[in-house]
Amino acid sequence: MSDGGHERNGHEKVPSRRRRRFEGISSRAYEHPADRSALVALRKLSGFDTVFKALSGLLPERSLRLLFLSDSVRVSDAQFAHLNDMLRDACYILDLEKVPPMYVNQDPQPNAMCIGLDDPIIVVTTGLVELLDEEEMRSVIGHEVGHALSGHAVYRTILLFLTNLAVRVAWIPLGNLAIMAIVTALREWFRKSELSADRAGLLVGQDLQASMRGLMKIAGGNHLHEMNVDAFLAQAEEYESAGDLRDSVLKILNVLPRTHPFTAVRAAELKKWAESRDHQRIMDGHYPRRDADKDTSVSDSFRQSAASYASDVKNSKDPLMKLVSDLAGGAGDLGGRVRRGFGGFAGGAPKDAADGGDTGTGRTPREDRSDDEGTGTRD
Repeated sequence: MSDGGHERNGHEKVPSRRRRRFEGISSRAYEHPADRSALVALRKLSGFDTVFKALSGLLPERSLRLLFLSDSVRVSDAQFAHLNDMLRDACYILDLEKVPPMYVNQDPQPNAMCIGLDDPIIVVTTGLVELLDEEEMRSVIGHEVGHALSGHAVYRTILLFLTNLAVRVAWIPLGNLAIMAIVTALREWFRKSELSADRAGLLVGQDLQASMRGLMKIAGGNHLHEMNVDAFLAQAEEYESAGDLRDSVLKILNVLPRTHPFTAVRAAELKKWAESRDHQRIMDGHYPRRDADKDTSVSDSFRQSAASYASDVKNSKDPLMKLVSDLAGGAGDLGGRVRRGFGGFAGGAPKDAADGGDTGTGRTPREDRSDDEGTGTRD
């Protein structure tokens, strides 16, 4: 299936080319291990569909559908035809049989989301449409179609339900604390689901540079001539490795309330996956099929998730993660390592970069501005 270039709404004309189609692909092919293990477990729960359809009915999804239908522009051959072409291409490439409705909503904030359990809908804002070129937008639409194929709306549904419940039981001793512990875990799954959807966007667009540019524009605006992808990725490297243990703690505190990973981190994660053997195998036509989803082992999925987290800790350049990895490996002198890691409290920087991290200063990222699922201001 080919996709021609367009010159509508100020979008640059792009060369027509054919993209590989992944017939029968399972979402397990591109899902992050932590995201995949959670989804596999939820799908195996008896009565899962019935329970969460009921939960969905308690939330304003129906109201949102009516709102977008009445106060947004529905994408079709007659309206935003270039977006409609990209949506159909994305569904064709990922072999999603039913093309979800898509709406363009007037909002200067670049944002996109996928909502709904049974019949998902995709919403993109005018701010996003005006910000991205054709290939960048294609990766974003692929991102949202990836959410639909994976069924990620379940995270959003449970999060909304539990957040509302936490408010109602706040007066019960320890009740709110227990619920918020579950919410924290769900947010971690949600963040990993965004990494999964980024991968789906790359499978649809099949243009890593376009995916990188899109994330960079969402972080820094439409001044592409003032930005550089390599420099943007270097920010993620600095964020990962700079500072001491205090910065590591601040990173954890900054990310806990978020549903989306930081944009530069997402770009680095996507580039790493694009260069991996897993991605190459998918592009070569070797990937798990949807018809085998029912036979997936929950225990195997959780083992893969645990192995992924262990690998992240082992390979991380973050000072705290390096300390954890060293201790797990049997390294001694815990007291000395911690003192060096927090050397700034004594007025000095860590002396040993290998033990306490380098002397770069960790920056405090801006607050998350949206809890909507989808690209948001992070996709």
